[in-house]
Amino acid sequence: MATEAPLNGEQTASLPGVELLWVGRVAEHAVDALAHRDVLDAAESARLDGFIRPQDRDAYAVGHVALRRLLGARLGQAPEAVVMERESCTRCDGPHGRPVLPGNAVHFSLSHTKGMVLIALASDPVGIDVEPLPRPTTVVDVTPQLHPAERREIERIPADQRPLAFARCWTRKESVLKARGVGLNEDLSLTYVGAGPQPAVNADWLLADVPVDPGFAAAVAVCRSHAPDATAAPDAAAQAG
Repeated sequence: MATEAPLNGEQTASLPGVELLWVGRVAEHAVDALAHRDVLDAAESARLDGFIRPQDRDAYAVGHVALRRLLGARLGQAPEAVVMERESCTRCDGPHGRPVLPGNAVHFSLSHTKGMVLIALASDPVGIDVEPLPRPTTVVDVTPQLHPAERREIERIPADQRPLAFARCWTRKESVLKARGVGLNEDLSLTYVGAGPQPAVNADWLLADVPVDPGFAAAVAVCRSHAPDATAAPDAAAQAG
């Protein structure tokens, strides 16, 4: 079972292949991130300037400044010197797929939403996702798009517990799809990750829930190439660094 970890900092993860998790509250990092926006490249700066809502701008700034700092420390480079590329899109083959480092010197994934930012660094392909708990109407509208077993799991539990179950399922699913580089281009009914208290076991991907603030759900997925046991999918136990 996961050990609740203090938020807002680097965390080590017991999930094989994941070197580091960073979990932060936007409100506690926004001022510093905006003050150091000079570490961003031209494309990131243009994206930052394009946000209309301050909460969206702040989440983007916190996520991308923190990512550059973490990658810079990992690579022994200044944050602003880190070069990121884009893989080809899995749908149209255009140059706007997931961001990667040249030669995959380290794999990484970033997710931010209003209020929370999560980053994972790993030795293997990795995906991470954080989402606020959805409205009940969203659960009703989107659940039919999930894997049949996930739909049954959500429909079996009381209505007031379904937003959390749905959010667990969604973040697990998106973390796997991000790690595979396909994102939401893939039909949501194809990959089974489970909506229950524990993620489903997958032969190719290790999957774990990440402890975050109430009102949110989060998950991380990493390729199993370093996994010693293909029969267990542990939670992402984390300890403050």
